[in-house]
Amino acid sequence: MKISRAEVEHVAHLARLHLTESELSKMTEQLGMILSYVQKLQGLDTKDLPPTTHAISVCNAFREDRVLPSLPQKVALSCSPGHNEEMFQVPRII
Repeated sequence: MKISRAEVEHVAHLARLHLTESELSKMTEQLGMILSYVQKLQGLDTKDLPPTTHAISVCNAFREDRVLPSLPQKVALSCSPGHNEEMFQVPRII
């Protein structure tokens, strides 16, 4: 599939890109190559292929969740520059 220089200029204008003459020529050529490749892919028979999200199967590599004892509140607060014995104190943002 061919793309015209005018179409590339139009897309560049919509994207607010200011391309030089050499950049326009290069983009026209590169986009033409991309569209030719997409046209080849459209010719493939994929009706018997299931939809996939990954080209290869992916499995979850995370460990199981386990409940473990947490850090005591006093120890966690002792590392903080600002606290009121119950919670961290941070500067107001709003």
